[in-house]
Amino acid sequence: MERDSILGTGWSFPVSFDTLNHRTVMASGLEDVKQSIFIILNTTPGERVMEPEFGCDLKQLVFENINESLKTKLDHIVYHALLNYEPRVKFIGTEIIGKSEPDGILHIKIEFSLIITNTRHNLVFPFYFTEGTNI
Repeated sequence: MERDSILGTGWSFPVSFDTLNHRTVMASGLEDVKQSIFIILNTTPGERVMEPEFGCDLKQLVFENINESLKTKLDHIVYHALLNYEPRVKFIGTEIIGKSEPDGILHIKIEFSLIITNTRHNLVFPFYFTEGTNI
């Protein structure tokens, strides 16, 4: 695996092991950044004992209607989470891809740029919008 020293290298998420070489699988560069964003968005503040403020409180939006108000709330929540916990990126915006699907997943496209290389990227985050229902 090629290491990208500019953006860093860390354990892959989810954590996995290379049994052939007896090592932890690592993620570098853009993949490390995307995994970090995924961890931030999936962590609810208060889950981590040593960092109780870490995370993004997306779960408060689970039963919201899909409208412009939801988009504004998504932008605000994701912007502040990335501003506070992912210094390698500059948040550009969010976009809701499609409407509520039968499987209850709302796909959120998160656009960002890498600060050090000034390149734009996006990440599609599956948000379980109607989690816990019979849909």
